[in-house]
Amino acid sequence: MTVRSPRTKHLSLAALAVLTLTSTALTYQLHHTEKDADPTAVSAPLPSHPGPGAGSYTYDRLAGPARTVVRDAKGGVAATLTDGARTAVLTGPSRTFTEPHTTKAKIVTDSWVRLMPKPWKAGTEKQKWFTDWFAAFHRSARPDLLAVSQQYVKGAPQKKDRQGLRYAGPATAGPPTPPGSPAGGPHRRPSDFYHYLGKPWTFPDRKNALPDKSRYGAVDSSGYVRLVYGYRGGYALLGTDRKGPGLPRTTNGIASVGPGVPVIPNRGARPSELDTLQPGDLVFFDTDRRNGPRLDHMGIYLGLDTDGHPRFISSREKNNGPTFGDIGGSARIDGAGTYAVSLRAAKRL
Repeated sequence: MTVRSPRTKHLSLAALAVLTLTSTALTYQLHHTEKDADPTAVSAPLPSHPGPGAGSYTYDRLAGPARTVVRDAKGGVAATLTDGARTAVLTGPSRTFTEPHTTKAKIVTDSWVRLMPKPWKAGTEKQKWFTDWFAAFHRSARPDLLAVSQQYVKGAPQKKDRQGLRYAGPATAGPPTPPGSPAGGPHRRPSDFYHYLGKPWTFPDRKNALPDKSRYGAVDSSGYVRLVYGYRGGYALLGTDRKGPGLPRTTNGIASVGPGVPVIPNRGARPSELDTLQPGDLVFFDTDRRNGPRLDHMGIYLGLDTDGHPRFISSREKNNGPTFGDIGGSARIDGAGTYAVSLRAAKRL
């Protein structure tokens, strides 16, 4: 990793007032029914008092990609904030993710992945919206995007809102495609987050997307990411693969025209280095060569497992749902496994 001449800045984060997600200035573009979702969701309103992280910090500028590393008074890393991305990785309490029915690997991490209200850029530490946000979330144990990603694996408890809508619980990869479907296509019918929820959805670039009852509780790989980052996290969503202010519908659309900072550019081959990855990055794969260079699978990078291997979670056909396990191929992106050799790109939202 190349380090350019660091520029260090000092800032005192004072206790500040409530930051609400309904503020249009903060660009949260939630569906009008999101108020009915998980009261502990990552997009819930912030508390009216600062978190335990309020205090004095230094802000070091690094390159590859351009980013700011926030350090506490002892020099420890408190957060990593990438220019052009809303994804922030905050240091918090250590926790362990397990999936014993699919792998012996465990993810032990103190990285907490959250979406900031606005993309980061150098000097943002001086802006009030950031000091509010950081004071509330630093060292917070409120569920983050990694925790939410685990709420759809086999064995996860079901969660319903006050209207009875199930918004969390084990997901499947969708029903099989009908006989006679074109060769080279997916083995299961594509399923977006609104199929999982079983509720209609209106996108800014597509009207009245209606759920299919046969796909209730199902998400394909891009639908799973849209469920975690979009419906639960508050990132804007599009209904097609047109370029716009939100996540496109498919894996290839998100990779090619979607928002985010390319941390591993797609050069049509397996990348030689993975050092730029951080938890929460979206990883993209070319698992089916019959589709040419089109990227057909994606997931969320979780970090290193307890054996030191980089691991991701995705909704997979052979596992019939989200997993970071080893059914139908190890969810490692090093070594010689299916997903390791088919890795092509990564983005930071």
